[in-house]
Amino acid sequence: MLRHLTILILCCAPLAAQTPKAGKPKPFKQLPGEVKVFELTNRERKKAELKPLVLSTHLSKIARAHSENMARQGKMEHVLDEKTPFDRMADAGYKYLKAGENIASYRGGDNEALEQIMKAWMESKLHRENIVRKEFTEIGIGIARDKEGRAYITQAFGTPLPKGK
Repeated sequence: MLRHLTILILCCAPLAAQTPKAGKPKPFKQLPGEVKVFELTNRERKKAELKPLVLSTHLSKIARAHSENMARQGKMEHVLDEKTPFDRMADAGYKYLKAGENIASYRGGDNEALEQIMKAWMESKLHRENIVRKEFTEIGIGIARDKEGRAYITQAFGTPLPKGK
């Protein structure tokens, strides 16, 4: 009997080690397209002689959630479910001095499409202002696809409140 119990424990031990603990947040991993947008954004900031933005996991989770919501609803809009970008940031506990958002939608592969989106954003006064706004210090990027393969992208920009505020 003891021998069977030992075998059972040894067989279950690897599973127990891999089971996530309740309440522990799941690690967040940026998608390759999101990393590409981050690099393209900082390339534009470098051209403008600005400091690079820091990739924020907090803002990336907010951006990804908005992209997923746009994909689910099939709408490319800043305001969904009566929530503005600022509402979404506040709801997620992101405390900021300044914030902004760019969104886009595309079909096809990431590399060429993302280069074209960055070009279009830089040719648009309001989108460009977000990308090269010197007060922004952080960015989050989220991409999600709908059932037909259309991608929705969100750039969430922020300047967080100083610690303790």
